[in-house]
Amino acid sequence: MNFQPLAIAEVVLVTPRVFGDARGFFMETWRADRFAEQGLPTRFVQDNHSRSARGVLRGLHYQIRQPQGKLVRVTLGEVFDVAVDLRRGSPTFGRWVGDRLSAENGRALWVPPGFAHGFYVLSEFAEFSYKCTDYYAPEHERCLRWDDPDLGVAWPLTPGTLPQLSAKDAAAPRLPEAEVYP
Repeated sequence: MNFQPLAIAEVVLVTPRVFGDARGFFMETWRADRFAEQGLPTRFVQDNHSRSARGVLRGLHYQIRQPQGKLVRVTLGEVFDVAVDLRRGSPTFGRWVGDRLSAENGRALWVPPGFAHGFYVLSEFAEFSYKCTDYYAPEHERCLRWDDPDLGVAWPLTPGTLPQLSAKDAAAPRLPEAEVYP
């Protein structure tokens, strides 16, 4: 595995070594010892899996209490994945990083606690899988507006279209009104 810190160093792109031939491929997508060597978490308590159609944008989500670190990857299709630093005391507060994750490239993204997370589906469908360091707690879930100009996320939207959003995501506050981490 290759571990590459992004522009916000705590967010790490993980690229597995893929072994392939005419029969197919094999790759390790997570190993506790390799993550521990990088100073990343090795204890996950919940795995989630979702499926979304092209043009769906999920996020930007976070839990204000019981914050979750997430190791995210795509098992079918392709998404543009984003992490936003919501730690008020951080020098990168309010900044975002993103990358394309796909079943083809096999990459994963480590999104640490204290970050909002979201993704936009680029392929016809995408199946998205992620490991969490804490349990889902709906009473602590918060959203941040996906198109907040204070964030300036460069979503690769299909020209002339708006993303499909849940009602919750469509009503999310902008960063100045959002509840954030200390």
